[in-house]
Amino acid sequence: MTATRTPAPIATHTTAPAITATGLRKSYGDKLVLDGIDLNIPEGTVFALLGPNGAGKTTTVEILSTLIDADAGEAWVAGRHLTRAADAVRSVIGVTGQFSAVDHLLTAEENLLLMADLHHLDRREGKRRAEDLLRRFDLSEVAGKTAATFSGGMRRKLDLAMTLVGDPRIIFLDEPTTGLDPRSRRTMWEIIRGLVTDDGVTIFLTTQYLEEADQLADRIAVLDHGRLIAEGTADELKQRIPGGHIRVRFADAHGLDTAAGLFGIATRDEDSLTLQIPGDGSIPTLRAVLDTLESTAVQAESLTVHTPNLDDVFLTLTGRPHPADTVAAPEENA
Repeated sequence: MTATRTPAPIATHTTAPAITATGLRKSYGDKLVLDGIDLNIPEGTVFALLGPNGAGKTTTVEILSTLIDADAGEAWVAGRHLTRAADAVRSVIGVTGQFSAVDHLLTAEENLLLMADLHHLDRREGKRRAEDLLRRFDLSEVAGKTAATFSGGMRRKLDLAMTLVGDPRIIFLDEPTTGLDPRSRRTMWEIIRGLVTDDGVTIFLTTQYLEEADQLADRIAVLDHGRLIAEGTADELKQRIPGGHIRVRFADAHGLDTAAGLFGIATRDEDSLTLQIPGDGSIPTLRAVLDTLESTAVQAESLTVHTPNLDDVFLTLTGRPHPADTVAAPEENA
């Protein structure tokens, strides 16, 4: 049974997309990493890019954040051309990579003030912004402690706070919760949701945690071997995968036998007295099953709806199970 998804906010913006890309390609030697991908990401939304190691997720982030050049294709970030206006792009984006950019020898406040200096903020504004971010990320009590004493979750919060010093409108989060414990991961999710709902920030998220994409993303794209092989909402992607069914349990064998005669394509389990009826989980399908049972006075003890989850989507589309929820190895040239 899958966890209930907290709906991500639906974008209502009518301005230009936050990110648009057409035909992005990138090779390292004879290894093709990106094979002509297209993107169109609305403002004020969370876009999640899923894919196995080596699929090209990190390369995509590096190109869109101006860290490396694509071999072909074009992209616009916040309406600015990626290569012809690279400095303008950098002025409106923030990047939190797989590995923390926190200086462990500096205190939390010093890390933020360093970022303020790099953004050419005057001393007063830098101090104000640092204090605001320390308070927002619940780090005020440890502002004077060195980052070396922080837990992994605290360092990731400080890392994201440092990204926000420049007040970016688009934030690239490259596997931001890798290695965090479940509680710290959920704390980061709440922070990410707040950036979108409260500040209207656009989030470009790469992740190997399918639950993370399911919980946070307005739209999800699956990248494999450098190609986008699917894109849509979490529900849209799940509906593309066969295997959904309605599981009905009966009090006795007679009820099971009678119901099995009504649904010819159903699979029965004698031991558990259950009938598995293929279905997409929609209200009309569920209503049709209930109406059929009611028309013959067959009494069911319980009914549960099972739909494919993102694990099923990942496995079906990429031909492999998703990476285990452990610390992932860094992608090499991907």
